[in-house]
Amino acid sequence: MPSPTGVLVRSAEDADWPAIVLLAATCFGSFRPPEANDMWRTLIPAGGAVVACDADDVVGSAYYLDLQLTVPGGAVLPMAGVSWVCVAPTHRRRGVLRAMLTELHGRMAAASYPVAGLEASEGGIYTRFGYGPASVVETLNVDRRGAVFLDGVPDPGGVRVVAPVDHRDRFEEVYERWRLRTPGGLFTPRSMWDEVLGDREVSRHGGGPLMALLHADGFALYRISGGRDRKSVSVVKLAAVTDDAYVALWRTLLGMDLMDAVTIEAPPGELLPYLLTDARRVGVTGREDGLWLRILDVPTVLEARTYAADASVVLEVSDGSADVGRFALDVRDGRARCVPSDADPDVTLSQSVLGSLYLGQHRASAFAAANRLHGSDSRVVATLDAVFAADVPAQQGFGF
Repeated sequence: MPSPTGVLVRSAEDADWPAIVLLAATCFGSFRPPEANDMWRTLIPAGGAVVACDADDVVGSAYYLDLQLTVPGGAVLPMAGVSWVCVAPTHRRRGVLRAMLTELHGRMAAASYPVAGLEASEGGIYTRFGYGPASVVETLNVDRRGAVFLDGVPDPGGVRVVAPVDHRDRFEEVYERWRLRTPGGLFTPRSMWDEVLGDREVSRHGGGPLMALLHADGFALYRISGGRDRKSVSVVKLAAVTDDAYVALWRTLLGMDLMDAVTIEAPPGELLPYLLTDARRVGVTGREDGLWLRILDVPTVLEARTYAADASVVLEVSDGSADVGRFALDVRDGRARCVPSDADPDVTLSQSVLGSLYLGQHRASAFAAANRLHGSDSRVVATLDAVFAADVPAQQGFGF
């Protein structure tokens, strides 16, 4: 498909991949190992990758992965995971990005994906394409030497120090249980576990080899960083299916006497500060968006999740796409029915805002205050706050 500037957008072919890799290195400032590229390519469905060409030069690329997204309540939806979206610095602001995403969105719809997701390298780009940040990740730095558990916090035990490669099946089993209860969780194929446990030097980012703690209902993968006089633990992934597993893993992490700090990425409202005599030992050193969602099939996606309150509202979803319109949403006893409607809307919002509300991380009232969501009255907005709330905080299963 030619863009308005004459650049041709077409399916990527095998011969295009060296140019795609070079373009990605130019745009992102780093090379992925060939083995990692091969792993990601196995997750791209037929027709899921496009390039933008100016004559013989590849000046843009984008693809989507065939992923499975857990939504509130534990249902799983097929998700097109958009990644490696690149436009050459020689062809910026010529409509190349819009042409590639328009083509990819059309292919997603033809393949019956109800939802698309991505991680945004730049926060100001993807709202205009209908994506909204649906999860939030905070970077926590825990002062280990001053972290003391409250007397009433149990000590469940049950944690083992293990070599990661020897317990792959256990990690997979625990992670699968974790992701099926966590909004934003993603099914992890075996090829990705191969990559994680392969522990390539390029993946260590200056830290040591991958290490692991294992519990019957949880695990923590981590690295140790730093020199002789100051060391820290960087948690790569902590997955706990029960509170006991969570507490037991954190007791072990904070029991590493020669470590000065533990760092981890977690959703807002993490339990750890509530377990300690001094919650200030858990410092938030960073906050950013995680998974962004674009809802392609509004009835299918809204009917998939569970809800925290009853409601009957008509939503008018706008972004100039054939996939959006006006919908009657009726929620009873946690389940929803959503159908197209001609009734007057109670709420108007963009496709991007609906994506942000979907996993329960953001509140409708915040978007109303920002003039990005409009309700017929304040009670409707308060109802949406209650309806879209989720008991389990959203966490992105893995980066893609």
